[in-house]
Amino acid sequence: MLQIWKYHKFSILLIIIGILFYWGFAYQLERVDFTKMIVFWTVLFFISYKIIQENPHYWKTLAAAGLLFRIVFLLAIPNLSQDFYRFIWDGRMLLEGFNPYLSLPEVWVAQGNTPIAQAQELYNGMGELNGSHYTNYPPISQLCYFIAALFASKSILGSAIVLRTLIILADIGTFFFGRKLLKSLHLPEKNIFWYILNPFIIIELTGNLHFEAVMVFFIIWSLYLLQKGYWYWAAIALALSVSVKLIPLLFLPLFFQKFIISDRRGYDRLSLTSGLPKLFGFYSLVLITVFIIFVPFLSGEFFHNFKRTITLWFQTFEFNASIFYIIRWIGYQIVGWNVIETAGKILPLVTISVLLGLTFFRKNKTTPQLITAMVLGICVYYFLSTTIHPWYIAVPLSLCVFTNYKFPIAWSFVIILSYTAYLHPDFKENLWMVGIEYLFVFVILGLEIYKNTNFTRPVSTSS
Repeated sequence: MLQIWKYHKFSILLIIIGILFYWGFAYQLERVDFTKMIVFWTVLFFISYKIIQENPHYWKTLAAAGLLFRIVFLLAIPNLSQDFYRFIWDGRMLLEGFNPYLSLPEVWVAQGNTPIAQAQELYNGMGELNGSHYTNYPPISQLCYFIAALFASKSILGSAIVLRTLIILADIGTFFFGRKLLKSLHLPEKNIFWYILNPFIIIELTGNLHFEAVMVFFIIWSLYLLQKGYWYWAAIALALSVSVKLIPLLFLPLFFQKFIISDRRGYDRLSLTSGLPKLFGFYSLVLITVFIIFVPFLSGEFFHNFKRTITLWFQTFEFNASIFYIIRWIGYQIVGWNVIETAGKILPLVTISVLLGLTFFRKNKTTPQLITAMVLGICVYYFLSTTIHPWYIAVPLSLCVFTNYKFPIAWSFVIILSYTAYLHPDFKENLWMVGIEYLFVFVILGLEIYKNTNFTRPVSTSS
């Protein structure tokens, strides 16, 4: 008993230290103080690693630590991102009966007749760049913003608390279904804590109120339902994830083999008779559900505004990119200007080609194979994108715990280097830091591809 007590005392000490550092991150840190940020970041990653290492069979201890670390942020205003101000704006516009996709915050503020409380404060918080563009957050995200407005229509802190509560609930759901999925796949259940206890996830999602947490919950729930054979409910859950953020649409082609190819007596066989109807039904349910969710907002003006905003992400904005920055440099050498508009049209086509290659030329018939293809596919998309905000990689991180690939965990640590952009008064990226970030990621990825290509083995139980 004494030995067990000493063992738990060390874990409790680690959790208390973690709580103190998360408190410092939430309430005592500004994003321009990069030195302090990276020290806190590194310490928290070490603490999370040690907590998982010390409690491989005590999931309740690990789950309690994950919940406590999130609760620390409950009363905090996000300090690394101002996007939440736009979330609150959209939710309050909905509450007042206005379609948030059809108007610009800057126009309301300029006219001086905004129908919501704290409009000027919200506009100042989101910034002119955000306030001058139409919202691109899908309806389930808007529903969450509406709930925040419903409970706190006149308090920014109150709205942040409601949004954060929804995100924490989503992470609880991810833990619940993620653990069940791991168990169903005969993988170590502790793997889910590489997501739940990851400081990147806790800080960027719970802390900074990014709704990738809700999207991840629906993706993991969908994969669990699919693994259990409930493909129709899996389709609806996947549609809900698309209706939080559009990114899961990229995964649709990868489900092809899961339905079409069956394994009988050790041989892969096409199962067109039973597989094609299910595949068609799966795709139809996803698309019809997404359409139904979008219906209340649909209009010609909606399509114009939404397309305009999405196009900006591909052809105008650039941040923390990898391969695109190399293409941009080559473009300057050859034509003398930034080729983002041209590259923004071509690179998505390259991504689609890679996804189709993964769909038809790589085995994806089992759930682990499918999830591995999803990890690789979305990371190719990110590697080719012009804009990669830190919170984007929550999706590959959440999926990698079910695979032999762990490079997204490494990426979640070095992604902090992208915040060096805030050291410059005019928000200017340090390309050396971006280079170090992606060099680290690509080296780890290369090593894992080599290992997983040359050796056949089950998913590692040590991670």
